[in-house]
Amino acid sequence: MAFWSSTSVFTSKVPRKILFMFTLSLSVTYLFYSLMSCYNSLQFPLQENYVYQGRLVTEETTFVTLREKLYSTSPQGYLDEELIEVTAAEKTVAISTVKDNVETEQRTLDWVRNQAAPTKTAAVYQSPALEREHQEFSTTDNELRVNCTSDYGVKKLPQAIIIGVKKGGTRALLEALRVHPDIRAVGNEPHFFDRNYEKGLDWYRDLMPSTLEGQITMEKTPSYFVTSHAPKRIHTMARDIKLIIVVRNPVTRAISDYTQTLSKKPEIPTFEVLAFKNRTLGLIDASWSALRIGIYALHLETWMQYFPLAQMHFVSGERLIVDPAGEMGKVQDFLGLKRIVTDKHFYFNKTKGFPCLKKPEDSSTPRCLGKSKGRTHPKIDPDVIRRLHKFFKPFNMMFYQMTGQNFEWELEEGSDSRGSQN
Repeated sequence: MAFWSSTSVFTSKVPRKILFMFTLSLSVTYLFYSLMSCYNSLQFPLQENYVYQGRLVTEETTFVTLREKLYSTSPQGYLDEELIEVTAAEKTVAISTVKDNVETEQRTLDWVRNQAAPTKTAAVYQSPALEREHQEFSTTDNELRVNCTSDYGVKKLPQAIIIGVKKGGTRALLEALRVHPDIRAVGNEPHFFDRNYEKGLDWYRDLMPSTLEGQITMEKTPSYFVTSHAPKRIHTMARDIKLIIVVRNPVTRAISDYTQTLSKKPEIPTFEVLAFKNRTLGLIDASWSALRIGIYALHLETWMQYFPLAQMHFVSGERLIVDPAGEMGKVQDFLGLKRIVTDKHFYFNKTKGFPCLKKPEDSSTPRCLGKSKGRTHPKIDPDVIRRLHKFFKPFNMMFYQMTGQNFEWELEEGSDSRGSQN
């Protein structure tokens, strides 16, 4: 009773008009805050979800397409160069689209957060969904770079191979070629086509350095030239590949080969003993690998069954020593490259007896071949040298005819017995 009596007294003292206005204002205020609450909780999450879904469609579908194209392989297992170019262009468009969507989403979210909490910066409130999206984007990007390096290169099968010959000057040629900015080469000898063929082309490609568009991938394994099944295997991989063969006077080459073996196995017989089946009768042992490698015409005949001479370039090992820039110019022409490696890149090392590359700008020492190069040859009986020249002469003549080049090895008779260097 007391409560109702007090209420009656209050309402009697306060004019009804004022009471009505006060009640109305409270109702309007409540309605306003209710509408704002619904607006923030319903409309903008829908808008954020719309942006999020739109980004999913744009980003995920684009990168699925990129992955399918990037990792699609030919029957031989290597990437199509034209497909890589298309993929690179699509990747640029996709990344640009993703960046635009991210910026749009971020501006929308920042506006909503500022409306809800104007005293705090939007950076403090980072959506967990947005964080997950950034993580997903990074993962996808890493997957796309599986076969790429920091400079966005791609590993390819070689477009040119130095296939021979052992102790002919292949290492010197390779090191000089690596100076050229458009050549990327493997440092070690892969021996894929003679020892590791069963490991497959994917294994072989993985050994190659990454290259950019316009660069040539190369490798050298001198034993390919004398491996009977190497020509067919290389032709199966790439029938348009370019082949480089460094040849040298077969007698000097044999002595150099023997010198290298002698440094590792001092107990082996003398050169004269190994070179002859019967020295008294003058029967030369052509099955000895040091001599057999030098029968160039025999090995070249096998290669010409699979490749035309136009895809082969023969480098003179002797001229590579006396005129490295001249020989390098011919090799660069053969590879279709600008003549960048010139005489300014070489100097003659009197101690080793052959040219070395001048000091690179980022190195404190000149680039010269290792201690295994430039060994002094043992002195060989001049009669043995004369007999070996006589043995190789008909094969050399045949080789000159096959290649259309005269290497003039007959003019060097007598010089091999005076302890030259390899």
